[in-house]
Amino acid sequence: MLAIALLRICGVVLFILALALAGVGWVARGPLVLRASSSTGRPSSSTWPSISVQNLRATVKTLCVDLAPRSYHPPSNLARVADWIAGRLRETGLVVMEQDYRTSEGTYRNVIALRQGTDRQRGVTVIGAHYDTCGPFPGADDNASGVAVLLELVRTLPKPPPRSSQFFVAFGTEEDPFFGSQDMGSAHFARKLSDDGTRVELMIALDLVGFFSDEPGSQSFPYGFLQLYYPGRGDFIAVVGDLGAGRWIRRVKRGMLAAKALPVYSFRGPSLIPGIDWSDHFSFRQLGLPGVLVTDTAFLRNAHYHQPTDTPGTLDYSRMAAVVQALHGVLAEEGT
Repeated sequence: MLAIALLRICGVVLFILALALAGVGWVARGPLVLRASSSTGRPSSSTWPSISVQNLRATVKTLCVDLAPRSYHPPSNLARVADWIAGRLRETGLVVMEQDYRTSEGTYRNVIALRQGTDRQRGVTVIGAHYDTCGPFPGADDNASGVAVLLELVRTLPKPPPRSSQFFVAFGTEEDPFFGSQDMGSAHFARKLSDDGTRVELMIALDLVGFFSDEPGSQSFPYGFLQLYYPGRGDFIAVVGDLGAGRWIRRVKRGMLAAKALPVYSFRGPSLIPGIDWSDHFSFRQLGLPGVLVTDTAFLRNAHYHQPTDTPGTLDYSRMAAVVQALHGVLAEEGT
């Protein structure tokens, strides 16, 4: 009888552990998206814009080679980059604005393209990427890849105006010594939106979106048990947010999946987990605004992160093009 009782206790304990693991997996993987939306506003696969791999490659080369270094000191480094990005955005015909801001290290600049919506009562969508690098490194994945995807997204926007206005922003000063401070470029922009009374419906930070691998074991995780819930290959794009970002994660993930361009996974967790808030969405979340990160998971996949080996030749430009297409899916879901 004792043996039977012990077996029953073991069974109950195992059942509870299984439920706990399932619960952790449900929370971590983010809100469940069973299927892509069937919104009539979403383009069919035959009408997606023509995304240029060559443009993506050329942008990364320009940023990493022609405009190097992209470090914050001296400020003239980033001023050259901001001028070039502004020129590229003006070529698209959108309204381009520049936000200068002062820090203890000098004056820097956000470059902002506005796509005006037809319904002024709706809130705005913000998609941004920082253009500075960590120290003297080339910064191909971090974050020339994000800027390249942002510029190609803007270049390929459909002509009909969206219902909601959209801001496409190249942020200055994301990296140290500014990260986590009020002198991040994104912090200055988020405060400006807040001070102006602009309602933000969605903010997406593009940071490290160019490194992919099909090798087994190429994807690592901050905690080993997460291997139970995610692929071991770094062949997907991730939508990441804190525990309060579930509804925005769902919106972005649903739109990206609708494009059927590449595998999309999501992760949400407390901000104390390394990487959860390590980008420009942090500035928005600090103000209680929407904010999620779209990323290839940085150091959890890319050994070149914050290294001199983060060069243009390490990136997968075809999959970067797929990220652009996936973002078109998000904008379509938002009412483009």
